[in-house]
Amino acid sequence: MEWYDIIFLIVGIIAIILSLMQGGKSQGASGAITGGGLNIFVKTKERGIEKVISILTLIVDIAFMTIAILINAYAG
Repeated sequence: MEWYDIIFLIVGIIAIILSLMQGGKSQGASGAITGGGLNIFVKTKERGIEKVISILTLIVDIAFMTIAILINAYAG
């Protein structure tokens, strides 16, 4: 296992943890099946820690994809 594989694994685990820390924005699968809580176009703003986690998730996910592309291009 190379050093870039370890970094890729760590960034992936951080991405999973941040994704799990985000609050649910819908009613889940039951709401999708029954049509309940159809708030697609409702404008809601994230505030405080939710906004920070959302921004961190975006940054880590972009880093994850970039690392995946670089590993595939250079190490493969």
